[in-house]
Parts: sequence; structure tokens; C-alpha cells
Amino acid sequence: MPDVVAAAEYYRDALGFQIQGYFREPPVYSIVRRDSVEIHLGKDDANADPGAASNSPHRRGSIDAYIWVDDVDALFRELKSRGAMIMEAPTNGEYHCNEMVVEDKFGFRIAFGMDAPGRG
Repeated sequence: MPDVVAAAEYYRDALGFQIQGYFREPPVYSIVRRDSVEIHLGKDDANADPGAASNSPHRRGSIDAYIWVDDVDALFRELKSRGAMIMEAPTNGEYHCNEMVVEDKFGFRIAFGMDAPGRG
């Protein structure tokens, strides 16, 4: 990603993660954490082809990470109030999960999911 600080701050401000730290000066790497989930964010090398890229342009409806949570509806309300870029509101998906999808500042898509109510 082109800007580790901007990415980490978006995860903090819009998605409720805590910034665990930055590495090097200027920062080229950061770790953000929410509950038991850590996401590592790394800056693209200046002279390299872009390394990390979202799956979305390559496969319709794809995501880049899936995070299991206890209450998707409560998380949806929280992230909406934070101004997160919500791509799909909570819905019962084809895999019998209640899930929502958000997009970060650089186009990476993250699904948050839980067992759908009544799933046995």
C-alpha cells in the first residue's frame, strides 16, 4: 500500500482497530489490532511492481480477509457511526453466515461474519 500511516489511521478511526506501532522512519510497516485480530500493513517498495492488491478486480464479489465476530449487527452500527466504507450491510449469506463487507482506504475488502441466527 502506498501510505502505511493513512491505512493504519483508517483502521483505527473507521474500523475500531488499535495501532500497535509503526516501524522505521518514515513508517513502512504497521500492525493494527481489534480484539484477537491483527492485520499487518506494509508499504509498497518504491521501485517494485505493486505487491499487495485487492482481490476484487480479479474475482467478482471477492474479499481480502474474513474476520469472525460475535455480533455483526452491533458491529455494523458501530462502523457506520465511525464513517466506515460499508460495501454490503449485514445479510445472511449463502454459507449460512450473517456477514457484512467493508472496504478500507486502499480498496481492500474485509468481511465480518458470524453464524446466522437459527443455524444448527
